[in-house]
Amino acid sequence: ITDLMDHYMVYFGHVLSNSFHPVLQRAIGVGSAFEGWSPREQDVVYRVLIPMTPPRGHSFHLELDSAGQRHVRNFRVRVQLECTCSREQQAEDMLCFLHHPEEELRRNQDPSLLDTLCTGSYLDVQKTARWFYQLVRAIWPAVPQSHNWHLVLLPSTRSCQFKVTNGIECFRIEMLFGVRRGDSDIFVSSQPGYAGTPSTLWLETYEVAEVKFFKHIARQAPPDSLHLRCLQLFSRLQLGTGFSTYTMKTIVMHLLNTIPVSQWCRRRFLRRLMDISERLLLALEVKCLNHFIVGNQRLPEEICLPPDVQTAEPPNLFHRLMVDPVAHSQGIGEY
Repeated sequence: ITDLMDHYMVYFGHVLSNSFHPVLQRAIGVGSAFEGWSPREQDVVYRVLIPMTPPRGHSFHLELDSAGQRHVRNFRVRVQLECTCSREQQAEDMLCFLHHPEEELRRNQDPSLLDTLCTGSYLDVQKTARWFYQLVRAIWPAVPQSHNWHLVLLPSTRSCQFKVTNGIECFRIEMLFGVRRGDSDIFVSSQPGYAGTPSTLWLETYEVAEVKFFKHIARQAPPDSLHLRCLQLFSRLQLGTGFSTYTMKTIVMHLLNTIPVSQWCRRRFLRRLMDISERLLLALEVKCLNHFIVGNQRLPEEICLPPDVQTAEPPNLFHRLMVDPVAHSQGIGEY
Protein backbone atom coordinates (compact mmCIF):
# COMPACT_ATOMS: atom_id res chain seq x y z
CA ILE A 1 0.00 0.00 0.00
CA THR A 2 2.84 2.37 0.89
CA ASP A 3 4.58 1.67 -2.43
CA LEU A 4 1.36 2.29 -4.35
CA MET A 5 0.81 5.60 -2.55
CA ASP A 6 4.39 6.68 -3.18
CA HIS A 7 4.01 5.97 -6.89
CA TYR A 8 0.75 7.89 -6.97
CA MET A 9 2.40 10.87 -5.25
CA VAL A 10 5.16 10.96 -7.86
CA TYR A 11 2.66 11.04 -10.72
CA PHE A 12 0.42 13.52 -8.89
CA GLY A 13 3.44 15.81 -8.70
CA HIS A 14 4.12 15.51 -12.43
CA VAL A 15 0.51 16.07 -13.49
CA LEU A 16 -0.14 18.99 -11.13
CA SER A 17 3.25 20.73 -11.31
CA ASN A 18 2.01 23.76 -13.28
CA SER A 19 -1.64 23.72 -12.23
CA PHE A 20 -3.58 25.82 -9.73
CA HIS A 21 -4.98 22.80 -7.92
CA PRO A 22 -3.85 21.94 -4.36
CA VAL A 23 -0.27 20.73 -4.02
CA LEU A 24 -0.32 17.15 -2.69
CA GLN A 25 2.23 15.99 -0.10
CA ARG A 26 3.32 12.44 0.70
CA ALA A 27 0.49 10.27 2.03
CA ILE A 28 0.41 9.44 5.75
CA GLY A 29 -0.95 6.04 6.79
CA VAL A 30 -3.55 6.41 9.57
CA GLY A 31 -6.03 4.21 11.42
CA SER A 32 -5.84 0.69 12.80
CA ALA A 33 -4.15 -0.92 9.78
CA PHE A 34 -1.13 1.37 10.11
CA GLU A 35 -1.17 1.33 13.93
CA GLY A 36 -0.69 -2.44 13.92
CA TRP A 37 -4.12 -3.74 14.90
CA SER A 38 -7.53 -4.24 13.33
CA PRO A 39 -10.79 -5.63 14.70
CA ARG A 40 -11.39 -7.55 11.46
CA GLU A 41 -8.20 -8.76 9.82
CA GLN A 42 -10.18 -10.16 6.87
CA ASP A 43 -11.81 -6.77 6.17
CA VAL A 44 -9.06 -4.18 6.61
CA VAL A 45 -9.42 -0.70 5.12
CA TYR A 46 -6.08 1.01 4.57
CA ARG A 47 -6.69 4.70 5.24
CA VAL A 48 -4.21 7.32 4.11
CA LEU A 49 -4.32 11.07 4.70
CA ILE A 50 -2.90 13.24 1.93
CA PRO A 51 -1.86 16.71 3.15
CA MET A 52 -2.67 19.56 0.76
CA THR A 53 -0.94 22.94 0.54
CA PRO A 54 -2.08 25.92 -1.54
CA PRO A 55 -0.93 26.32 -5.15
CA ARG A 56 0.97 29.34 -6.45
CA GLY A 57 -0.90 32.60 -5.97
CA HIS A 58 -3.20 31.19 -3.28
CA SER A 59 -3.24 30.81 0.50
CA PHE A 60 -5.33 28.70 2.91
CA HIS A 61 -6.89 30.16 6.06
CA LEU A 62 -8.63 27.87 8.58
CA GLU A 63 -11.75 29.27 10.20
CA LEU A 64 -13.35 27.50 13.16
CA ASP A 65 -17.06 26.89 12.60
CA SER A 66 -18.77 28.06 15.78
CA ALA A 67 -22.19 26.85 14.60
CA GLY A 68 -21.16 23.19 14.54
CA GLN A 69 -22.05 20.45 16.97
CA ARG A 70 -20.85 21.11 20.49
CA HIS A 71 -18.46 18.18 20.78
CA VAL A 72 -17.06 18.27 17.24
CA ARG A 73 -14.61 20.88 15.99
CA ASN A 74 -15.29 21.78 12.37
CA PHE A 75 -13.36 24.19 10.19
CA ARG A 76 -13.78 25.92 6.87
CA VAL A 77 -10.78 26.33 4.58
CA ARG A 78 -10.97 29.83 3.13
CA VAL A 79 -9.00 30.20 -0.11
CA GLN A 80 -7.50 33.62 -0.74
CA LEU A 81 -5.74 34.91 -3.85
CA GLU A 82 -2.28 36.39 -3.28
CA CYS A 83 -0.44 38.98 -5.37
CA THR A 84 2.33 37.45 -7.49
CA CYS A 85 3.35 40.59 -9.40
CA SER A 86 6.69 40.89 -7.58
CA ARG A 87 7.53 37.31 -8.53
CA GLU A 88 6.83 37.58 -12.26
CA GLN A 89 10.51 37.34 -13.14
CA GLN A 90 10.78 34.08 -11.21
CA ALA A 91 7.53 32.75 -12.68
CA GLU A 92 7.14 34.48 -16.01
CA ASP A 93 4.52 31.96 -17.11
CA MET A 94 2.14 33.04 -14.35
CA LEU A 95 -0.19 36.03 -14.41
CA CYS A 96 -1.30 37.64 -11.16
CA PHE A 97 -4.90 36.64 -10.41
CA LEU A 98 -5.42 39.90 -8.51
CA HIS A 99 -3.96 42.46 -10.88
CA HIS A 100 -4.18 41.17 -14.45
CA PRO A 101 -7.36 41.82 -16.48
CA GLU A 102 -9.93 39.03 -16.31
CA GLU A 103 -10.04 38.70 -20.08
CA GLU A 104 -6.27 38.15 -20.22
CA LEU A 105 -6.48 35.62 -17.39
CA ARG A 106 -9.25 33.67 -19.14
CA ARG A 107 -7.34 33.64 -22.41
CA ASN A 108 -3.85 32.79 -21.16
CA GLN A 109 -4.10 30.99 -17.84
CA ASP A 110 -5.94 28.09 -16.17
CA PRO A 111 -8.67 29.11 -13.71
CA SER A 112 -7.78 29.71 -10.08
CA LEU A 113 -8.58 27.25 -7.32
CA LEU A 114 -11.52 29.48 -6.36
CA ASP A 115 -13.10 28.69 -9.74
CA THR A 116 -12.55 24.92 -9.66
CA LEU A 117 -12.76 23.27 -6.22
CA CYS A 118 -14.38 25.98 -4.10
CA THR A 119 -17.92 26.95 -3.17
CA GLY A 120 -17.79 30.69 -2.69
CA SER A 121 -14.46 31.38 -1.00
CA TYR A 122 -14.23 27.97 0.70
CA LEU A 123 -12.59 24.73 -0.39
CA ASP A 124 -15.35 22.20 -1.07
CA VAL A 125 -14.86 18.64 0.22
CA GLN A 126 -17.14 16.99 -2.34
CA LYS A 127 -15.65 18.83 -5.32
CA THR A 128 -12.19 17.89 -4.05
CA ALA A 129 -13.25 14.24 -3.71
CA ARG A 130 -14.53 14.16 -7.30
CA TRP A 131 -11.25 15.69 -8.46
CA PHE A 132 -9.32 12.99 -6.58
CA TYR A 133 -11.38 10.26 -8.26
CA GLN A 134 -10.52 11.70 -11.66
CA LEU A 135 -6.81 11.83 -10.76
CA VAL A 136 -6.72 8.26 -9.44
CA ARG A 137 -8.49 6.89 -12.53
CA ALA A 138 -6.37 8.88 -14.99
CA ILE A 139 -3.02 8.06 -13.40
CA TRP A 140 -3.66 4.36 -12.67
CA PRO A 141 -2.38 3.07 -16.08
CA ALA A 142 0.98 4.77 -15.41
CA VAL A 143 1.72 3.25 -11.98
CA PRO A 144 3.69 -0.05 -11.96
CA GLN A 145 0.97 -1.87 -9.96
CA SER A 146 -1.49 -1.51 -12.85
CA HIS A 147 0.30 -4.31 -14.75
CA ASN A 148 -0.75 -6.98 -12.23
CA TRP A 149 -3.64 -5.42 -10.34
CA HIS A 150 -7.16 -4.32 -11.26
CA LEU A 151 -8.53 -1.00 -9.99
CA VAL A 152 -12.16 -0.72 -8.82
CA LEU A 153 -13.42 2.70 -7.72
CA LEU A 154 -15.94 2.72 -4.86
CA PRO A 155 -18.61 5.37 -4.16
CA SER A 156 -17.90 8.08 -1.59
CA THR A 157 -18.71 11.78 -1.35
CA ARG A 158 -16.06 12.96 1.14
CA SER A 159 -13.06 10.75 0.30
CA CYS A 160 -11.67 8.66 -2.55
CA GLN A 161 -12.22 4.94 -1.99
CA PHE A 162 -11.07 2.13 -4.22
CA LYS A 163 -9.83 -1.44 -4.13
CA VAL A 164 -7.08 -3.21 -6.04
CA THR A 165 -7.32 -6.93 -6.78
CA ASN A 166 -5.13 -9.48 -8.54
CA GLY A 167 -7.50 -12.46 -8.44
CA ILE A 168 -6.01 -13.73 -5.18
CA GLU A 169 -5.63 -10.74 -2.90
CA CYS A 170 -7.77 -7.66 -2.49
CA PHE A 171 -6.81 -4.44 -0.73
CA ARG A 172 -9.30 -1.68 0.04
CA ILE A 173 -7.90 1.85 0.31
CA GLU A 174 -9.50 5.10 1.44
CA MET A 175 -7.77 8.36 0.52
CA LEU A 176 -8.62 11.21 2.86
CA PHE A 177 -7.26 14.66 2.17
CA GLY A 178 -6.69 17.51 4.54
CA VAL A 179 -4.91 20.68 5.56
CA ARG A 180 -2.36 20.72 8.38
CA ARG A 181 -2.91 23.11 11.26
CA GLY A 182 0.34 25.06 11.26
CA ASP A 183 3.34 22.81 11.91
CA SER A 184 1.40 20.45 14.17
CA ASP A 185 0.23 16.84 13.84
CA ILE A 186 -3.40 17.97 13.75
CA PHE A 187 -5.26 18.30 10.46
CA VAL A 188 -8.67 19.30 9.21
CA SER A 189 -9.70 16.50 6.89
CA SER A 190 -12.40 15.14 4.61
CA GLN A 191 -13.37 12.34 7.01
CA PRO A 192 -17.13 11.62 7.17
CA GLY A 193 -19.03 13.93 9.48
CA TYR A 194 -22.47 13.85 11.01
CA ALA A 195 -25.58 13.51 8.87
CA GLY A 196 -25.97 16.51 6.62
CA THR A 197 -22.45 17.86 7.07
CA PRO A 198 -22.09 20.79 4.61
CA SER A 199 -19.56 20.21 1.86
CA THR A 200 -17.47 23.19 2.97
CA LEU A 201 -16.91 21.80 6.49
CA TRP A 202 -13.66 20.00 7.28
CA LEU A 203 -13.46 18.04 10.54
CA GLU A 204 -10.50 18.32 12.86
CA THR A 205 -8.74 14.94 12.96
CA TYR A 206 -6.22 13.56 15.43
CA GLU A 207 -5.35 10.37 13.53
CA VAL A 208 -1.81 11.43 12.62
CA ALA A 209 -1.04 12.21 16.27
CA GLU A 210 -2.51 8.83 17.29
CA VAL A 211 -0.37 6.95 14.75
CA LYS A 212 2.70 8.74 16.13
CA PHE A 213 1.70 7.69 19.66
CA PHE A 214 1.52 4.02 18.67
CA LYS A 215 4.89 4.30 16.91
CA HIS A 216 6.34 5.84 20.08
CA ILE A 217 5.02 2.91 22.14
CA ALA A 218 6.34 0.39 19.59
CA ARG A 219 9.88 1.81 19.92
CA GLN A 220 9.77 1.24 23.68
CA ALA A 221 7.88 -2.06 23.75
CA PRO A 222 9.71 -5.37 24.40
CA PRO A 223 9.47 -8.04 21.66
CA ASP A 224 6.76 -9.96 23.54
CA SER A 225 4.52 -6.93 24.15
CA LEU A 226 0.84 -7.74 23.68
CA HIS A 227 -0.63 -4.23 23.91
CA LEU A 228 -1.89 -4.43 20.31
CA ARG A 229 -3.38 -7.89 20.92
CA CYS A 230 -5.25 -6.51 23.92
CA LEU A 231 -6.69 -3.73 21.80
CA GLN A 232 -7.52 -6.11 18.96
CA LEU A 233 -9.28 -8.56 21.27
CA PHE A 234 -11.49 -5.94 22.93
CA SER A 235 -12.26 -4.30 19.58
CA ARG A 236 -13.49 -7.66 18.28
CA LEU A 237 -15.53 -8.30 21.40
CA GLN A 238 -17.46 -5.04 21.01
CA LEU A 239 -18.47 -5.64 17.35
CA GLY A 240 -22.25 -5.60 17.26
CA THR A 241 -22.58 -3.62 20.50
CA GLY A 242 -22.95 0.10 21.11
CA PHE A 243 -19.27 0.50 21.95
CA SER A 244 -17.23 1.82 19.04
CA THR A 245 -13.73 0.64 18.21
CA TYR A 246 -12.63 4.20 18.96
CA THR A 247 -13.92 3.82 22.51
CA MET A 248 -11.73 0.77 23.07
CA LYS A 249 -8.78 2.41 21.35
CA THR A 250 -9.14 5.49 23.59
CA ILE A 251 -9.18 3.37 26.75
CA VAL A 252 -6.09 1.41 25.68
CA MET A 253 -4.22 4.63 24.75
CA HIS A 254 -4.98 6.09 28.20
CA LEU A 255 -3.68 2.91 29.85
CA LEU A 256 -0.56 2.81 27.66
CA ASN A 257 0.14 6.36 28.80
CA THR A 258 0.00 5.39 32.49
CA ILE A 259 1.12 1.74 32.70
CA PRO A 260 4.76 1.19 31.62
CA VAL A 261 4.94 -0.63 28.29
CA SER A 262 7.16 -3.26 29.94
CA GLN A 263 4.06 -4.34 31.89
CA TRP A 264 2.20 -5.36 28.71
CA CYS A 265 4.19 -8.59 28.35
CA ARG A 266 2.71 -12.05 27.91
CA ARG A 267 2.77 -13.03 31.57
CA ARG A 268 0.70 -9.93 32.46
CA PHE A 269 -1.77 -10.37 29.61
CA LEU A 270 -4.74 -11.28 31.82
CA ARG A 271 -4.06 -8.38 34.19
CA ARG A 272 -4.02 -5.89 31.32
CA LEU A 273 -7.30 -7.31 29.93
CA MET A 274 -8.83 -6.81 33.36
CA ASP A 275 -7.49 -3.22 33.43
CA ILE A 276 -9.23 -2.47 30.12
CA SER A 277 -12.47 -4.02 31.31
CA GLU A 278 -12.37 -2.13 34.61
CA ARG A 279 -11.56 1.18 32.91
CA LEU A 280 -14.53 0.71 30.56
CA LEU A 281 -16.86 -0.02 33.48
CA LEU A 282 -15.60 3.01 35.42
CA ALA A 283 -16.12 5.25 32.39
CA LEU A 284 -19.66 3.93 32.02
CA GLU A 285 -20.45 4.45 35.70
CA VAL A 286 -19.22 8.05 35.76
CA LYS A 287 -20.50 8.65 32.19
CA CYS A 288 -17.18 10.12 31.17
CA LEU A 289 -14.39 9.03 28.82
CA ASN A 290 -12.02 11.87 27.98
CA HIS A 291 -10.60 12.21 24.48
CA PHE A 292 -6.99 11.01 24.45
CA ILE A 293 -5.32 13.72 22.34
CA VAL A 294 -7.27 16.91 23.07
CA GLY A 295 -6.13 18.56 26.31
CA ASN A 296 -3.62 15.80 27.11
CA GLN A 297 -0.56 17.33 28.79
CA ARG A 298 1.29 14.00 29.00
CA LEU A 299 1.83 13.13 25.34
CA PRO A 300 5.30 12.17 24.02
CA GLU A 301 7.38 15.18 23.04
CA GLU A 302 7.44 14.27 19.34
CA ILE A 303 3.67 14.77 19.08
CA CYS A 304 3.04 18.43 18.29
CA LEU A 305 -0.34 20.00 19.05
CA PRO A 306 -1.64 23.51 18.34
CA PRO A 307 -1.90 25.52 21.60
CA ASP A 308 -5.72 25.55 21.51
CA VAL A 309 -5.85 21.74 21.20
CA GLN A 310 -3.24 21.22 23.91
CA THR A 311 -5.02 23.42 26.47
CA ALA A 312 -8.63 22.62 25.53
CA GLU A 313 -11.04 20.83 27.82
CA PRO A 314 -11.02 17.19 26.62
CA PRO A 315 -14.29 16.25 24.91
CA ASN A 316 -16.26 13.57 26.76
CA LEU A 317 -16.75 10.66 24.36
CA PHE A 318 -19.56 9.43 26.67
CA HIS A 319 -21.42 12.75 26.68
CA ARG A 320 -24.51 11.05 25.25
CA LEU A 321 -24.75 8.84 28.34
CA MET A 322 -25.04 11.94 30.52
CA VAL A 323 -28.06 13.29 28.65
CA ASP A 324 -29.76 10.01 27.72
CA PRO A 325 -30.57 7.65 30.66
CA VAL A 326 -31.77 4.93 28.26
CA ALA A 327 -28.44 4.97 26.43
CA HIS A 328 -26.64 4.75 29.78
CA SER A 329 -28.69 1.73 30.84
CA GLN A 330 -28.06 0.06 27.49
CA GLY A 331 -24.32 0.69 27.86
CA ILE A 332 -24.24 -0.93 31.29
CA GLY A 333 -26.27 -3.87 29.98
CA GLU A 334 -23.96 -4.38 27.00
CA TYR A 335 -20.95 -4.24 29.28
